[in-house]
Amino acid sequence: MFVYEKKLQYPVRIKQTNPKLAALIISQYGGPDGELGASLRYLSQRFSMPYPELKGLLTDIGTEELGHLEMIGAIVYQLTRNLTDEQIKTAGFDSYFVDHTAGIYPAAAAGFPYNAASMAVKGDLIADLTEDLAAEQKARVTYDNILRLSDDPDVNDVIKFLREREIVHFQRFGEGLRIAKEKMDQKNVYYVNPSFDR
Repeated sequence: MFVYEKKLQYPVRIKQTNPKLAALIISQYGGPDGELGASLRYLSQRFSMPYPELKGLLTDIGTEELGHLEMIGAIVYQLTRNLTDEQIKTAGFDSYFVDHTAGIYPAAAAGFPYNAASMAVKGDLIADLTEDLAAEQKARVTYDNILRLSDDPDVNDVIKFLREREIVHFQRFGEGLRIAKEKMDQKNVYYVNPSFDR
């Protein structure tokens, strides 16, 4: 089902190490609005999606998010490769380093590890697609925040690409929600349980 091409979706070529910036960007690897959660959310939601074109949408975007996870991992790796002990200490990267050395570990910038509780899967197509719209906006805001804090043009170039993809995903999920509502209207299905609306 999945095809892996041995190259990044967008090139990551970071020239300067910066462990302080890496400690912020790691949030898009395993933070509450990061790429790992997005990928698992969409690839899990697709099983209960009743319409093939929306199942395909979730599969396509979920798979792309895995590629984005790989890109974030590459950024963090390149920002932390060959660090000296002094760089680790002065950048405040020491608490991460103690637990993970310079390994890429799914965690939020605040330090807590990835938690599947941030991954919403309800099994209701309206609830799931609405959640997906919100998830893409939260990821966009996180990328906006990274851009506010980063002065590395190599990093910013990749982050801007990823941010643009969040906007495209938001648009595609909006189209998906419209398709779902149209299909439900054709079947005269309520968006909520009609027995609760009395």
